[in-house]
Amino acid sequence: MASLKSIKSKIISYKKTGTVTHAMEAVSAVKMRKGQERALSGRAYAAAALSILERLAGTPDAERHPLVQEQTGKTCFVIITSDKGLAGSLNSAIIRKTESEIASRGLAKNDVVIIAVGRRGGDFFLNRGYDVRVKYENLSDGIDEAGVRMVTDKILEWHATGEIGAAVMLYTNFISTFEQEASVRQIVPITRETMRQIIAGIRPARGKYAPESSGEKHPEPAAYTIEPDADTILKALLPKLLNIAVFHGLLESKASEHSARMVAMKSATDKAKEMAQDLTRTFNKVRQAAITREVSEITSGIEAMK
Repeated sequence: MASLKSIKSKIISYKKTGTVTHAMEAVSAVKMRKGQERALSGRAYAAAALSILERLAGTPDAERHPLVQEQTGKTCFVIITSDKGLAGSLNSAIIRKTESEIASRGLAKNDVVIIAVGRRGGDFFLNRGYDVRVKYENLSDGIDEAGVRMVTDKILEWHATGEIGAAVMLYTNFISTFEQEASVRQIVPITRETMRQIIAGIRPARGKYAPESSGEKHPEPAAYTIEPDADTILKALLPKLLNIAVFHGLLESKASEHSARMVAMKSATDKAKEMAQDLTRTFNKVRQAAITREVSEITSGIEAMK
């Protein structure tokens, strides 16, 4: 049986671990609330902006735009993960989703170009021989839409030169504090179906950020008068909407990361407390057994001396 000293040392160790994880849980809870509010409040803006393209996507001018047309080339994967771990299965779910998407498209490693937002995803695919062309780390929770241009500018540059024919974004969609979902969205070429999927994914079913009517659909446009001209408008609009889609994916991932980390740290804190309590009971039993044994030895000694 373990000695009293070793058991007491383990109890102290578990209590210290519980103190650390509880502090991390509190920090993640604060960040989670801020991230949730930012992601949820931005959903209405993202949905409204993306619905503009959904309305214009049926026009002949939009259908001729390079960002809307299919073209040959490599596939760019924008993978959004966290820089740090201790967030449950958040990062592993995105990594598995990415591997599954690559396999389902029948792509070889030399057919894939990766933009990694976050250290975890970038390191994983870089170590496995993928072309991780760009890796962004240490992005703050307060990043704005303009800061995401570094990602979309690369996509637009590679698409314009014909190096890539499609771009896919993989991120964690925030559903609730205890539920996050690994999601995949094709963002290039931009189609009406893609826009509907993104809008459906960022609009919650209930709550103050939910749409007034479920299953909202925009009518097919009969005709639009575009000023100054369609090419000028679409040249400014499509990259902007692409940037909004990536930006919102980053917001969702940040909110999901802090939620998952808070839940993981709470579970770790509860487990540390449970282990400390079990060891305390074991410590008391061992100590009681030692006391009983010593009393028995003393009693036996007294009897022997009579």
